[in-house]
Amino acid sequence: MIKDITIGQYYAGKSPLHRMDARMKLLLTLVFMVVIFLSQNFFSLGLVALATVVLCILSGVPARMQLRSLRPILFLVIFTSLLHLFSNIGEDARVLVSANLWGWEPAISLQGVNNAIFTAVRIICLIATSSLLTYTTTPSMLTTGLEKLLWPLRKLRVPVGAFTMIMTLALRFVPTLIEETDRIMNAQKSRGANLETGSLLQRMKAFVPVLVPLFVSAFRRAADLSDAMESRCYVVEGKRTTLKQLRFRARDFAAAAAMLVIIGGVVTLNIFFVRVM
Repeated sequence: MIKDITIGQYYAGKSPLHRMDARMKLLLTLVFMVVIFLSQNFFSLGLVALATVVLCILSGVPARMQLRSLRPILFLVIFTSLLHLFSNIGEDARVLVSANLWGWEPAISLQGVNNAIFTAVRIICLIATSSLLTYTTTPSMLTTGLEKLLWPLRKLRVPVGAFTMIMTLALRFVPTLIEETDRIMNAQKSRGANLETGSLLQRMKAFVPVLVPLFVSAFRRAADLSDAMESRCYVVEGKRTTLKQLRFRARDFAAAAAMLVIIGGVVTLNIFFVRVM
């Protein structure tokens, strides 16, 4: 499960998404997340799902790697879907299955099934598109793009440089901490620790010998990094140049135009078809 966490991982490639400007990818990802929640029926959500599949294909990232990003949220998808499955039992609801369990009368309606499927597809599209952002953009370019987008906030004395630096370090050290966690867990298992069986409370207690050395290692890495930055006279808000300059190209404007088409399609389908949620 630890290895399935893909936050901050970059997959090297030369796909159209890899070659896009980081600023445009950030903006379009945020807009697409809003569009996912704007979809109100299966037709508009189907358009969003189709766009998500096309993006996954264009990214050039292996399907196995993309599916790994969905495994950590599988429990969330199932739990949320079950909540919707047993809800929305109104007077006019079409009940499909009902039962009587010791005074509790659970029932599954057609509306509940629709809401469960609708919510699951929404979450999957959301995680898949957000994962593509880190898969196709290096942490340094992602930070540079974010700093360029937030540059006007410097006029309001917002510490944009500090914020982007924190984000860079967080993305950079997530894979490192995941590898460190996996190494510590293997070391504890070799000493006879049982981390995968037992009750929830027992498994939480078993993870204490993993968390303590992990926190010690994280603080040690942070102290070493701080000393290295100070020895190089690093200034957070200093004026710096970048090795790779960001420039909007034709493919970026084509992606923006495609996003406008998707937004128009979702709005149109929301108007002409019945709302699900």
